[in-house]
Amino acid sequence: MKFSRIHSLQGSLEIPGDKSISHRSVMFGALAKGTTEISHFLKGADCLSTISCFRSMGIGIEEKDGKILVHGNGLRGLKRPDKVLDCGNSGTTVRLISGILAGQDFDVTLTGDSSIQKRPMKRIVEPLSLMGAQIESVRGNGCAPLSIHGAPLKGISYSTPVASAQVKSAILLAGLYADGETRVTEPAPSRDHTERMLSAFGADVSSQGTTAVIRPAKELYGQSIQVPGDISSAAFFLAAGLLIPGSQILLKNVGVNPTRDGVIRVFERMGGKIETVRTDLRGGEPAADLLVTSGSLHGTVIEGDIIPTLIDELPVIAAAACFAEGETVIRDAGELKVKESNRIEAMVTNLQAMGADVTETEDGMIIRGGRPLHGAVIQSRNDHRIAMTFAVAALMADGETDIPQWDCVDISYPAFLSDLRSLAGR
Repeated sequence: MKFSRIHSLQGSLEIPGDKSISHRSVMFGALAKGTTEISHFLKGADCLSTISCFRSMGIGIEEKDGKILVHGNGLRGLKRPDKVLDCGNSGTTVRLISGILAGQDFDVTLTGDSSIQKRPMKRIVEPLSLMGAQIESVRGNGCAPLSIHGAPLKGISYSTPVASAQVKSAILLAGLYADGETRVTEPAPSRDHTERMLSAFGADVSSQGTTAVIRPAKELYGQSIQVPGDISSAAFFLAAGLLIPGSQILLKNVGVNPTRDGVIRVFERMGGKIETVRTDLRGGEPAADLLVTSGSLHGTVIEGDIIPTLIDELPVIAAAACFAEGETVIRDAGELKVKESNRIEAMVTNLQAMGADVTETEDGMIIRGGRPLHGAVIQSRNDHRIAMTFAVAALMADGETDIPQWDCVDISYPAFLSDLRSLAGR
């Protein structure tokens, strides 16, 4: 796919549904009694992998009138699949479903694509094993495929070494089936979609500071869920709208959960003009219409507790920093190395190919803004966020930028290209 400079972006967008919330709505609906109705579900490849896994375990899931209907069988209504569960490229699917499967009464194997088979799973295997789960890496390398033998579980108190919503969620979901209370403490708050949604489904879950607590459940109950727009997808148009001269974009119904809105706070700290013009609650999640107006940005330091609130948005923030005045420093972001690709290396290598002045560090990067960028051939590593980040960078660069591995965008934002064209008047 090829991109080149454009002169402005104008118009409004309804951002696709939040990927994290879409995953959870299917999972929790499958464990609930009755039907869960999901509006604005993200039909990206990752969320479709979650649907496929639960269908393989006897859950009826259908699309009707633009909504996804999940016909749950209750907390202990899953059935043993007759095949290996393929989670595709979805780390959320692998990690969260492992917590659910740990407490079942059947055996199952989880796998995924080549990227998933390189991502670290020891971070969930260890706490689940402490709960009594019989789970192991088939190849003994701490990665998928994972073999899970359902077993009785006990509640634990566990402190995670990193702030990770996927790790926290896997433990909390296992806690639904455990004997006794389960507590998870993180070094900093991670996204809290699991706690919010489980509570709505009837689970006894609470949060105190950076500790989430869950007690075993007797039953969950189907809900009606409105999925807000994904702020991780909105971030690409936040950056483009701020940086491309003469641009103004209205992004509708964007999820602004305070555990996810770090990208807005950082862009505002850099001088970005982002106005909240309307707010409401969509299924217990705060959402807003955001009006983005172009202007000049300046460098900043991004580190510490804000990192978990924008970990997926750091690539596009780094690209935006190339067009800002002064230096931007990103620290404490080592988690970027174990995403769909090593996003620190991918960003630094590709930005340098476009002429940026950027230096890789152990846990982030240093970007010295203000140097003009030029087109290049971008190696996306089949990482959807890297591909879309460089599509945005190309809109402000001289010449043509080619992103050959473009299909990976379907993982989270299948309509990205058509939405971009609509704003560009093409």
